[in-house]
Amino acid sequence: MEIILKYFPGLSVEQINQVSALYRIYSDWNEKINVISRKDISGLYERHVLHSLSIAKIISFSQGTRILDAGTGGGFPGIPLAILFPGVWFHLVDSIGKKIKVVDAVVSELGLSNVKAEQNRIEDIKGSYDFVISRAFSVFPEFVSLVRGKISSIQNNEIKNGILYLKGGNFEEELKPFQQKATVYELSEFFTEEFFETKKLIHLAMKS
Repeated sequence: MEIILKYFPGLSVEQINQVSALYRIYSDWNEKINVISRKDISGLYERHVLHSLSIAKIISFSQGTRILDAGTGGGFPGIPLAILFPGVWFHLVDSIGKKIKVVDAVVSELGLSNVKAEQNRIEDIKGSYDFVISRAFSVFPEFVSLVRGKISSIQNNEIKNGILYLKGGNFEEELKPFQQKATVYELSEFFTEEFFETKKLIHLAMKS
């Protein structure tokens, strides 16, 4: 928990309580349904919560922003961001039912009224969103094709609507078709921990 307060010191008491509860909730559920690798659960706050919150280092979402978390898994990056931005609406989607079961339980226990979780395929999701967020769901061009057409043309934030995609390693080839519209942020510019040395955040501006 200390690592979250190190980088996000302005959390309210309620937000601190919600973030503090994540380790207990995920540890309990991980005993029943493996949504986080066993070796990663001890690094939950660094590898999952803070990694998710890195999106907030480049944008503070406006009230009423609509966000689709595509391939949310156990609720990342959606749940930490929903805690940080209670006035923003999050739609967390994954094709695996047991993962959505965990997400529903976490959302319920934390009392997050700004989150809807759904078992579905991304390509079958209807509606439009200001941003689609994800953590390395697939190769980037494939992901773009899946969510194209789901981005609203009405701008409400300081950066253009589109994709916010967390990814690690070398993906220069994947980005070649989008070089004109994609901005890549090195997470090591925001966080000093070794885990973030190779982690990046891609913002791809898109129109519906």
